[in-house]
Amino acid sequence: MQITIIGSGNIAHHLGKAFYGAGHRIAQVYSRNRENAEILAKDVESERIDDLSALKTDADLYVLAVSDQAISAVVEALPKSLSGIVVHTSGATSVALLDRFAHYGVIYPPQSLSKHVEADLSEIPFAIEANQEANYQKLLALMQPLAPKSFQANSEQRLALHLSAVFANNFSNAMYRIAFELLAKQNLPVNLIRPIIAETAKKVQQHDPKSVQTGPAKRNDSETMEKHLNYLKQLPDWQSIYQIISDFIIKSEI
Repeated sequence: MQITIIGSGNIAHHLGKAFYGAGHRIAQVYSRNRENAEILAKDVESERIDDLSALKTDADLYVLAVSDQAISAVVEALPKSLSGIVVHTSGATSVALLDRFAHYGVIYPPQSLSKHVEADLSEIPFAIEANQEANYQKLLALMQPLAPKSFQANSEQRLALHLSAVFANNFSNAMYRIAFELLAKQNLPVNLIRPIIAETAKKVQQHDPKSVQTGPAKRNDSETMEKHLNYLKQLPDWQSIYQIISDFIIKSEI
């Protein structure tokens, strides 16, 4: 398959290299950032462009691996007559945003990817959507050798998956940050909390999170929770987070 990558960030980097490694031809790599585009283009033996007017229109697949905010502008800048499948990689953006094209879809990985960190795509369940069954089958055939856990999901399901990933990854990471900073305020090393972080992550691989919930809110230990809230009285944002999450845990036990 002949593929054009539009974007040069984290997802563009991983998908571009994976497609190239699987024997597909990366026709062009587009990015407004010339340096990033040159790096990726070199890695996949492709042509680097920084102007969409130089886009070749005979590719089989156009992958819009750009930020959610940039998708609309890129879509409007692309020729409507593209004959290949045009896909974006967003979890929170409807497939309908691409409906100006004859063939379109989505390839979304619910995973935090960094271009400088190796990722095993075979462990990532890519969500795939397309405007026609034939296009879905083409995208599935493209992805399954690289990511065998790929599956079909509509835009609403994909949005729920993206939101789930935000709670599980982004929000939990913010909680880790608070935990680290609480320790730092008392000159305690962050390594003290790393074992419980690892244990929590291990538990949810095998159990429903509700069944392994622990802590003072689970026990409705109001005395301990009051001590925690008093400790956080000079940190009202963190105090509010503590109260909201504790209330959620208490209510879920009723």
